[in-house]
Amino acid sequence: MTYQGVLTKMQTEFGNPIQYYLVFEDSFLNVNQLLDKEVEISFAGFQCLNCQKKKKIFRQGFCYDCFYSSPAVGDWIMRPELSTAHLGIADRDLEYEQKAQLQPHVVYLALSSEIKVGVTRKSQVPTRWIDQGAAQAIAIVEVPNRYLAGITEVALKDHYADKTNWRKMLQYTTGSCDLILEKSKVESLIPAEVKEYFYSQKNDVYELNYPVLNYPAKVSSLNLDKTPNFQGKLVGIKGQYLIFENGTVFNIRGSEGYVVNINV
Repeated sequence: MTYQGVLTKMQTEFGNPIQYYLVFEDSFLNVNQLLDKEVEISFAGFQCLNCQKKKKIFRQGFCYDCFYSSPAVGDWIMRPELSTAHLGIADRDLEYEQKAQLQPHVVYLALSSEIKVGVTRKSQVPTRWIDQGAAQAIAIVEVPNRYLAGITEVALKDHYADKTNWRKMLQYTTGSCDLILEKSKVESLIPAEVKEYFYSQKNDVYELNYPVLNYPAKVSSLNLDKTPNFQGKLVGIKGQYLIFENGTVFNIRGSEGYVVNINV
C-alpha cells in the first residue's frame, strides 16, 4: 500500500509503548504497525508548511521567504528568553506571539542520553518529551509566560545541557537517574522572580517507553536530498526518528515540508 503526503512531525499518544502516527491530508498511518516490516520512502517534492507553495524547504518545514517572515519561527521559539509579548512588544506579529507566549509554560529536566533542561508549553506535556526521545522527565516550575520559562532555562544552562545529542539518544537503551533529587538541587539556582512557581510538592516523574525492537550500534542519517529513495526494515521509533535495521535513521521532523511516497 502507498501513502503520499507532506511530512509533518509524527503525532503521538502517550502509552506503553508510545503510539506514533504519520498524518497526511487524506490519510494517516499508525507507524507502530510497520515494525519489523519493509518500508520504502521516496522523495516526491516540496511543500512549504506555511504558504503551501511547492518551494524548496529552507528550515523547519518553511521555504526561505516564510522562514524569515512567519511569526511561527521567530527567534523566541528556540530562545524563549527573547520573548517580549508580556511587554506588549512584537517580534513579527504581536497577536500571534501573545497567544503563543502568554500561556502556562513548564521548565523541566529530562533524561535522554544525559540530563537536560528544557522549556515547553504546559499543553505540550508530555508530547515535547516524547519528541525529544526522553526516557524520563520531571517538571521543575510552571510559569505564566514563555519569558519566565526562558530565563529559568538560561539560569540552569550552566549546570545542565540544553540540547539533546540525537545520536546518543537513539543508542540509549538503559539507565535511569534520580530526577527528584536533581529537581531539589535546582531550586536555589532559578531566578528570584520564578521561585514562587517552583514545584515544591509535585514530584511526578514521567517514564517513557518507545516502540524499539533493536537499538542501533551506529547510526547513519537518511537525507532525502542525497538519497531520494530508501528501503529498509523498520526496527524502532524514538523521538521523531524512524530506526532501520541497518542503522539508518530518518528524522521525520527534520524533513517537514518534504512530499514523500511511503510504500508498506
